[in-house]
Amino acid sequence: MYDSLAGLVDFHCHLDLYPDHGAAVEEAEAAGVFTLAVTTTPKAWQRNNELAKKTKYVRAALGLHPQLVSQRASELDIWDLHFDETRYIGEVGLDAGPRFYKSLDLQKHVFKHVLQRSAKAGNKIISVHSVRSAKAVLDHIEAYLPVTQGKVVLHWFTGTLAEARRAVEMGCYFSVNATMFDGDKSQKLLSTLPLNCILTETDGPFTTINEQPAKPENVVVALNKLANLHGLQSIEMAAKIKTNLRNLLE
Repeated sequence: MYDSLAGLVDFHCHLDLYPDHGAAVEEAEAAGVFTLAVTTTPKAWQRNNELAKKTKYVRAALGLHPQLVSQRASELDIWDLHFDETRYIGEVGLDAGPRFYKSLDLQKHVFKHVLQRSAKAGNKIISVHSVRSAKAVLDHIEAYLPVTQGKVVLHWFTGTLAEARRAVEMGCYFSVNATMFDGDKSQKLLSTLPLNCILTETDGPFTTINEQPAKPENVVVALNKLANLHGLQSIEMAAKIKTNLRNLLE
């Protein structure tokens, strides 16, 4: 078990969705966990950025969640307005689940726009949602974001083994949370991912640890499970994750 929090990585967490946003940021900062605070709507960006700028370890990402595109596509202009204020983009992507399939064409329009703008900027790091849409997400990335023009981190990836291999070949990273270890199928997929493309995440507060919404400090649970899966000591896995983060941020 890994018992130090400083230097850990939570590369996908919704700090603004906790009951006390400011306290959530302060807790992540106090723990020393590098935390990517993704946003679900462009209107949420300014407050997230304001709080993150005061910290050493928290970074705010500018997002437009695919599940909200049907109601929030009009905020794409706001997303554009703030685009140059951050290197981090997220949460963005596609969701072809039953509740959101009707908006898939609009989602694709938004995601294409995000990728094209990111490619033009040339240095963005993008946290990408791909529920029931891994092939379409990878097709979009391949078409609109040249590998030299940005970096993609696939958040909570649930695609097939073949899609995972394709993503690895495209240079994608994967952010992994503790809930992803539930079930043999997902564990098999996780075991196939090269260690040099893995980061950890909580996706809090949408996941739970001990029946409580996961916080950045709880990313240690995913770290320990990854270490166990690969037959490593947790301290070795933590070092690999830190190296991967450094490489991502280059």
